[in-house]
Amino acid sequence: MQQPTVLELTNLRKTIKGKEIVKGVDLSLYPSQIFGFLGPNGAGKTTTIRMIVGLIKPTQGSVTICGYSVVHDFVKALSNIGCIIESPDMYKYLTGMENLLQFAAMDKTVSQQRLKDVVEMVGLQHRVNDKVSTYSLGMRQRLGIAQAIMGRPKLLILDEPTNGLDPAGMTEFRNLIRRLAYEESMAVFISSHLLLEIQQMCDIVSIIKQGSVIKTVKVQDILHLHDEKIEWQLNDPEKAIALLLEH
Repeated sequence: MQQPTVLELTNLRKTIKGKEIVKGVDLSLYPSQIFGFLGPNGAGKTTTIRMIVGLIKPTQGSVTICGYSVVHDFVKALSNIGCIIESPDMYKYLTGMENLLQFAAMDKTVSQQRLKDVVEMVGLQHRVNDKVSTYSLGMRQRLGIAQAIMGRPKLLILDEPTNGLDPAGMTEFRNLIRRLAYEESMAVFISSHLLLEIQQMCDIVSIIKQGSVIKTVKVQDILHLHDEKIEWQLNDPEKAIALLLEH
């Protein structure tokens, strides 16, 4: 029996100033699935995310989160989401824990134990009482994720989450996202323009170009594409063969 969807987009469209930015996007996301939304800058990724989280309304189509419409059941739908769009916004003059307490005050279901648990999940237990102004970019990202998941969301949305991270920071981030998906049964929606990042982190990917999803595939199927034969049409085949033999 298939699990119920965490996120369902149906014929999602957005027109701004007469230009269609998002063109009929359909996708389904399930618990513990890490979903990559891959496309170049300007492809419509962030506009799609803004419709998912209710920052802008669709021109046409629907967004459903855990069975609730973002348009018609906004509060219930959004209660199942944690998200970081662009970069986490924190008070740098406060400590990490003070920042988390500020957010926890808005959600009475978040206990002291849950705060402790999410700090350990993201690996900040040794620095959570330091001021955020002393944090590296990777640490601020982890604190942002702690804030996003402390209410136990069913869906975590991350927009270009590894921008600016060094290779070590990217590895730590990937491991954290996998743990959250599998240990917390959380569906994770990751927007990125980097194919390698999506390959290393996600289970399934939708490729968006100029507002349209052109392909949705499992990541291992993308990897198998590298095994396909590639044909080149050359103006001077003999010269190409000579160069290949030489190098």
